[in-house]
Amino acid sequence: MKRYLAELVGTYILVFAGCGAIVVETLTGAMGHVGIALVFGFIVSAVIYTFGHVSGAHINPAVSISFAFTKELSLKDTLYYILFQVTGATLAILTLVLLFLEESKSVQQLAYYGSTLPRGSWYQSFIFEFILTFILMLVIYGSAVHGKAIKNFAGIAIGFTVGVEAMFAGPITGASMNPARSIAPAIISGNISDLWIYIIAPIMGAVLAAYFYIRVIKE
Repeated sequence: MKRYLAELVGTYILVFAGCGAIVVETLTGAMGHVGIALVFGFIVSAVIYTFGHVSGAHINPAVSISFAFTKELSLKDTLYYILFQVTGATLAILTLVLLFLEESKSVQQLAYYGSTLPRGSWYQSFIFEFILTFILMLVIYGSAVHGKAIKNFAGIAIGFTVGVEAMFAGPITGASMNPARSIAPAIISGNISDLWIYIIAPIMGAVLAAYFYIRVIKE
């Protein structure tokens, strides 16, 4: 239960900070695109160093599914991790809803509480999310899982990757790479038409990274 609660709280912190930054930028213009990307990158690093020794700090269903594929995580733990991750993300968005009630803005004016939305075609965003998650997952395996990895720097490497990918891909897809991060604001805001992209593409990218890790990188 400690591990599951760590996943819940870790995902809550990620979504509260990241999606909160998007809402604040929409209302004030104070963050900027780069600022939002840095918030996501920094908060991922912080959560990894806070909860990594407890649960592994997956804070992402795609990561948990990928770890199940490489047998780093049992099927039971994978299901519970996903449940608690989505719950933590949903609680974070509900917190944002309460905090910004006084703004009396429409859901659209609040950026759908940080929902990830395609800028162009569905397949453009799908391929982007697939590749972004593949890269992120390879960094996770290489920096935090591999036997020869310098694991003290894993949080920096993973957070840096999230931040960089959010910088260049955020304006196109929202750079989710995380189904829980996309599910919560989509459901709370009711903007679910493109949600399937942000569930299927990251999972496929993470699973391909697991296969690549097993066949090419793992000793």
